[in-house]
Formats: sequence, C-alpha cells, structure tokens
Amino acid sequence: QVQVVESGGGLVQPGGSLRLSCAASGNIHSISTMGWYRQAPGKERELVATITSENSTNYADSVKGRFTISSDSAKNTVYLQMNSLKPEDTAVYYCKSLVRTSYSVSVVYQYWGQGTQVTVSS
Repeated sequence: QVQVVESGGGLVQPGGSLRLSCAASGNIHSISTMGWYRQAPGKERELVATITSENSTNYADSVKGRFTISSDSAKNTVYLQMNSLKPEDTAVYYCKSLVRTSYSVSVVYQYWGQGTQVTVSS
C-alpha cells in the first residue's frame, strides 16, 4: 500500500549533471529516512546517499562533493542532484524509503522503487 517511484535517469556525458527524483505515496503516516542506492552490472547494490526526517545526510565517499541529496517532506519526495558525473557512476539507481504506515505506526517498513538507469558515457 506504499509506492515508491523514481524518475530522472538517462544518458549523460562525463562531467555532466542529472537530477533524480523519488516520490513515496500511499498509506504513509511518516517517513524516517529516504535514500538512494545504486547497482552496477556485476556488482552489489551500494549506498549513495541518505537523508533523515531531521535533514541529516550521509554520503558514500565516492560521491561526496559531487552529489547532493535533498527532500521535500510535504511531498514525501527526495532528490539526488548529481554533478561532475563519471563513467563509474553508471548504474541503476534505486530509492529506498523507511515508512511508518497509517495502519501500523509502531512498525517501520522498508520500500524500494523499481530503479532508474543512469548511464555516463561519451
């Protein structure tokens, strides 16, 4: 009863920028944390960045200084601004949301989106 939908991926040249968006909807009481993860072919899924409801952020070392995570709590939406993109940033980017639902506020559920492809290539 909670949906998480990503958008904004695409093909970009090295050094370029992209902005990803992720919106959570449904029976949401509150969201404690939203974050971005990525998975490149043949590799495990890895954390990119997270943001809490108190706007505390955390970044992977590989993206610090290049990526910025932000959120609009009123819209249950999180953004990932990606600058100075490198070929090694190529991956499917997934959004994860930690949600307390309207019918079970004492439990935190984890919801993932379907992913959006980011390809950095000349």
